[in-house]
Amino acid sequence: MQLGELKIFSGRSNPALANSICDFIGTSLGAATVTKFPDGETFVKIEENIRGKDVFILQSTSPPANDHLMEMLIMIDAARRSSAQRITAVLPFYGYSRQDRKDQPRVPITAKLVANLLVTAGANRVLTMDLHAQQIQGFFDIPVDHLYASPIFYDYLHQFRHEDLVVISPDVGGMKMAAAYANMLGSGLGFVAKKRTDATTVEASNLVGDVEGKEVLILDDITETAGTLVAAAELVRAHGAAKVRAAVTHGVLNDLAYERLKDGPIDELITTNTIPVESRGLPVTVLSVANLLGQAILRINSHESITSLFTIKGF
Repeated sequence: MQLGELKIFSGRSNPALANSICDFIGTSLGAATVTKFPDGETFVKIEENIRGKDVFILQSTSPPANDHLMEMLIMIDAARRSSAQRITAVLPFYGYSRQDRKDQPRVPITAKLVANLLVTAGANRVLTMDLHAQQIQGFFDIPVDHLYASPIFYDYLHQFRHEDLVVISPDVGGMKMAAAYANMLGSGLGFVAKKRTDATTVEASNLVGDVEGKEVLILDDITETAGTLVAAAELVRAHGAAKVRAAVTHGVLNDLAYERLKDGPIDELITTNTIPVESRGLPVTVLSVANLLGQAILRINSHESITSLFTIKGF
């Protein structure tokens, strides 16, 4: 099937990233009005003809997550009712992804609920990055293109590649990702055993791996309060680590996170612009995912494979 002209629209969660993607592709951001009624309800109007177009709607469900999720759903509905040929929901950060299973009685599986909402609203395809759990792709009955930030991180991290580098996972669940980075960087590998005492506090109890006199890279997919990162950093410091960096795809940093980073043992936090991130005078490095998402959008529009986007310097 021949697809129509590519059109990109954005909600209000990350317009800077949307514009950067459009600059890479060589197109202009679609005209749309996204605002609120006096009672707080979201209003959307697509300000140009998209009949028969291949529409991509970019929106991360970053704070305020509920407002941004509703904006995305309403924009998808508006595009569907405007006779778009195909609608791809581009979520650089997929919110509610940590609620992906019933880990205690009488709780929802909200990651699945969000998937249902996107499909019901009219999304034909989803493009996202570094899901908290890869099985979330199976919550959809439409195609899901799942990108990884690892090629972007590698381009930055290879400068630190040496024999004294150790990659640490801040919990057992992240060992697979940490092992992949350790293989790419030719470094040592370890992990921290943690216990979460409440939603904002983590206790790091045990370390597996040798970090004495080493430079440590802590890897995670998302941080909000920086509790897990700081607890892991404090533990590796106590075991003699010489320098500590952290690389996190989605830096959903709140005020508590900035306080912990200000006084904490992390020398540099490396993250991406899947959501807007402020440095606030702290050693925060923000890498852009615009080119990677732009390439994926172009390939989806032209029916090309996106597998090559996963290749990292021959790995």
